[in-house]
Amino acid sequence: MIIGFDAKRAFHNRRGLGNYSRDLVRQLSNYFPKNRYILFNPSARNCVDFTYPTNTQMVIPTAPIYRLFPSLWRTFGLTSDIKQQQLDIYHGLSQELPFGIERTGVKTVVTMHDAIFMRYPQLYSASYRNIFIRKNRYACRIADRIIAISEQTKQDLIHYFDADESKIDVVYQGCNAIFRTRTTKEEQQQIAQKYDLPKHFILTVGAIERRKNTACLLEAMHYGKFDCLLVIIGQPTKYKAELDTLIEKYSLQSRVLYRHNVITSDLPAIYAMASVFAYPSVFEGFGIPILEALCTATPVIASTGTCFEEVGGASTLYVDPNNPQQWAQAINTVLTDNALREKMKADGLTFADKFSDATIADNIMAVYNKLK
Repeated sequence: MIIGFDAKRAFHNRRGLGNYSRDLVRQLSNYFPKNRYILFNPSARNCVDFTYPTNTQMVIPTAPIYRLFPSLWRTFGLTSDIKQQQLDIYHGLSQELPFGIERTGVKTVVTMHDAIFMRYPQLYSASYRNIFIRKNRYACRIADRIIAISEQTKQDLIHYFDADESKIDVVYQGCNAIFRTRTTKEEQQQIAQKYDLPKHFILTVGAIERRKNTACLLEAMHYGKFDCLLVIIGQPTKYKAELDTLIEKYSLQSRVLYRHNVITSDLPAIYAMASVFAYPSVFEGFGIPILEALCTATPVIASTGTCFEEVGGASTLYVDPNNPQQWAQAINTVLTDNALREKMKADGLTFADKFSDATIADNIMAVYNKLK
């Protein structure tokens, strides 16, 4: 088969959507190498470090107008290139399909990650919501198959976009293979020195934005009086100013460390060194950091009320994201109960096998085969 991908995020996004895109291309090319994979990249400039496999080809816009306005090519001009490449399947990896693709005769798949902007409209501008409501509704309507990355996302697609349940497949995503490689004590010591990390710490990873609910952890630090620091890894937004205000209010300056620009290859060692990983996000479509933590044998505490129980399984503790005192209690329990902590590590590693590269690749290919 010749399979094309919307590769904008693969080449231009360092966060969740980019990781999903890069991992999926890697998984399919490794486990189904006889296929040919086409990556439609709207711009070859300012790309992230992504070495794509040898059975994969990158296509960029050639017309001057589309080189000048690459988003226009991705939304409207891509269909001519899709036809030219004689694709069997085109897979939109980030909730979009180019307008008019239904007239190309090419079978289509779209991955839908979440409907957060519908659940929490106050977190997004009206223009953002209007654009993505239109794009998401269109993609759900005309796609031949829809991949939802969790059961929660599947139900949201049906509820918010009137998606046809009969064409939705739930295929969980995996994480970068480096998180399944054990790091040595020597490697961990080097990383700890590089980022000036303490011996014992609570870890949270993710963009520093309101939806991630890091304020809950700061309040938990205030209530808990733990004998270890909180390390926050992620790129800051305006929300960081609110966190800084809380840090000052609760006199947490010596107990909270920000670490920005941590490279991905260093993260497995940081997860492995953490005493516990805390993820109080209000809502996600999946929650990759939870899986990353499980793969590195790190105990996890995550929020209730979202899809996290699908990702974390029974090995994870779940706490109300609006109750920092409960978070303080849960963190204290994990920090002080050695037997529980070791059980969470072992059970988490076992549960993480559910999201192996081979399983993800097989499940994605099973969706493609439905279109034959």
